[in-house]
Amino acid sequence: MAGHSKFKNIMHRKGAQDKKRSALFSKLSREITVAAKMGLPDPDANARLRAAVLAARAQSMPKDNIQRAIDKASGSDMETYEEIRYEGFGPGGVAIIVEALTDNRNRTATNVRTAFSKNGGNMGTAGSVSHGFDRLGLIEYPGSAGDADKVFEAALEAGADDVESSDEGHSIWTSIDALHEVAKALEAALGEPEGVKLAWRPTTMVEVGEEDAGKLLRMIDTLEEDDDVQTVWGNYDVPDAIMEKLG
Repeated sequence: MAGHSKFKNIMHRKGAQDKKRSALFSKLSREITVAAKMGLPDPDANARLRAAVLAARAQSMPKDNIQRAIDKASGSDMETYEEIRYEGFGPGGVAIIVEALTDNRNRTATNVRTAFSKNGGNMGTAGSVSHGFDRLGLIEYPGSAGDADKVFEAALEAGADDVESSDEGHSIWTSIDALHEVAKALEAALGEPEGVKLAWRPTTMVEVGEEDAGKLLRMIDTLEEDDDVQTVWGNYDVPDAIMEKLG
């Protein structure tokens, strides 16, 4: 288990999802409702629902909103959402995975394709980039949870597979099957996490230059602002100096 590697945000720029809190709450609610409908409406008995509730709490979503989203799963008027994964390449040959929950496949596909094409990327076929990622569980803690050694020891004790720590926070990786139990053990040791989710972890990273980085980050922002898109993952590594320059 590695414990001290510098964490690079492979999902999105920190805080990007805070641009429109109402839109973010809508996405979180959708995930909660779908998770509750797919299993039991009890977070303690439904690992996906528990992860969705934790993610909502981490964004300060009110308890009433969370409960309404859970209750909606048992209603007869619930929209039918389809889970779709899109794969493609961004500027600089970066591999991108987009996960969506949608009630209109054609609308979502058009929006995702447009975001790629207008920012120097191109859509690929199913499996065109996901072979370069591992499907894992991801538990995230802020830097205030403790130093790298403390979090590493807690993760080791909880049965995690890997830890990446930086000044900004800690990312703890597990197998999908172990995610729920590891998260519970870490919560007892470190408190409630910022997020618990299924994630795509790249096996290799691609360093992106300044020109490509600008287009790539615009593409990711466009995708994340789409109501149907839940998460965007990539294997990009934008050097800190370029990130600071781009603001």
